Amino acid sequence: MTGPRRFRPSLTATLMTVPAVAIMLGLGTWQIQRMGWKAELMERVEQRVTAAPVPLPAVLDDPAAWEFRPVTLTGRFLNDQELLLIARPRQGQAGYEVMTPFARADGGGVVLVNRGFVPMDRRDPASRAGTRIDGDITLRGIVRLPQMAGMFQPDNRPGAETWLRADPPAMAATLKLDAVASFLVEALPGQSPGGLPAGIEPRVELPNNHLQYALTWYGLAATLAAIYVLSQRRSADTGRNGPTA
Repeated sequence: MTGPRRFRPSLTATLMTVPAVAIMLGLGTWQIQRMGWKAELMERVEQRVTAAPVPLPAVLDDPAAWEFRPVTLTGRFLNDQELLLIARPRQGQAGYEVMTPFARADGGGVVLVNRGFVPMDRRDPASRAGTRIDGDITLRGIVRLPQMAGMFQPDNRPGAETWLRADPPAMAATLKLDAVASFLVEALPGQSPGGLPAGIEPRVELPNNHLQYALTWYGLAATLAAIYVLSQRRSADTGRNGPTA
């Protein structure tokens, strides 16, 4: 018969388990803190997006402080130098987003403007001749910073006909343009003749999955602690007279 069992942890198991559980609890708590930080960030971004447009300064010392802010800028499109980004399907249609350099009239250099979506069969500028905007205009848009490629995401290939993500320095080098801003502007809808390119509704993609991550770390810590306790329960006679025959 199996005698009574008591919790008699070994030194090795304790030294391995206690730090691991402490680290997991720390990571879970860190994710809770991150969740609060992300919620505050989302609130600030929402306030920026819904603010009234203001003129974009000729020089931005801190572009990150302007991200998601509605702005106006005056100048002209360099229509013969547009580039295409692979876009998410829109209403079941595959297509592209049109990136066009915009030469500012205030001496602020060139800003790449994402003018929005066009279907695949309208990728050729000749098929959109009626949507071309010539001459000086005042444009309304949202300031955005370019996103880095993800760990498992393919990056842009030099010389490719289409781009996978906006990259102002690389795009400027391809177009042989100088004084191109490190940020871009997403044009708001309703500013293109004929509706193409369609412009971009203000979009904020800031997922807040930190609660899920915190629960995962806390769950792993609880599981490891339970395994430790159960695995270190021994017969009451073990360690005193040795295991019974």
